[in-house]
Amino acid sequence: MKNLTRFLGRSPDTATAEDLRLYQLHMADNKVSNATINATISGLRFFFNVTLDDPGLLRKMSTVFEPRKLPVILNPDEVKRLLDATTSLKYKAAVATAYGAGLRASEVAHLRVTDVDSHQMLIHVEQGKGSKDRNAMLSPMLLQLLRQWWLAGQAENKMLKGGWLFPGMNPVNPISTRQINRVFHAAATAAGIDKPVNLHSLRHSFATHLLEQGVDIRVIQVLLGHKKLETTALYSQVATRTLRDTQSPLDALSIDPPT
Repeated sequence: MKNLTRFLGRSPDTATAEDLRLYQLHMADNKVSNATINATISGLRFFFNVTLDDPGLLRKMSTVFEPRKLPVILNPDEVKRLLDATTSLKYKAAVATAYGAGLRASEVAHLRVTDVDSHQMLIHVEQGKGSKDRNAMLSPMLLQLLRQWWLAGQAENKMLKGGWLFPGMNPVNPISTRQINRVFHAAATAAGIDKPVNLHSLRHSFATHLLEQGVDIRVIQVLLGHKKLETTALYSQVATRTLRDTQSPLDALSIDPPT
């Protein structure tokens, strides 16, 4: 709304349908991404449709097609090299949690010590994306690494009772997602990984590797907290082992050699 007001040079409630069409052209001319344009239109839709109760003003605006790109995946060897390159126990445990449980950066940052359930081998994720609670898997190897970090953190007086699993500089606050991402990129560089990846790539890799292991896609959907199965099904397009091990119908044909 601030950007629209700046473009108009007057109050946004005075905008006409033509003004809004010109504003979308202005964004496109200034190389604003399709995703940002669509997000802007969503915000404007709420303002004009709900706040002003005048949906007709948006008749000359339309969302832009956003091509869906396949996620970049790290193979298991690359994940191992990345984790080995993460020298701090705290950060190694945080990055391993992102991969081992398929968590988003914000979900890792806001885990509390009490969210780790070693009896049921689960990690309780509270208020994840979409303000939804869910359970994530807790592998024995991840549990062992988290226990090592917890003991080290206790010895350094960094762990508050019932506090954050990965506290920030001030233990009252959780580690920032920016810091986790910074650590990830430093480890990726040290491991010689030159793919265009970020911390979220570990979540993509988690899902893809499970699919390649033969885990039912509906189970993966639950573990990731996806609302729609179509979102999870995207990983079937990057599961290289699954694609490689699937026989082409051409191989079942008996073709005569060329004469």
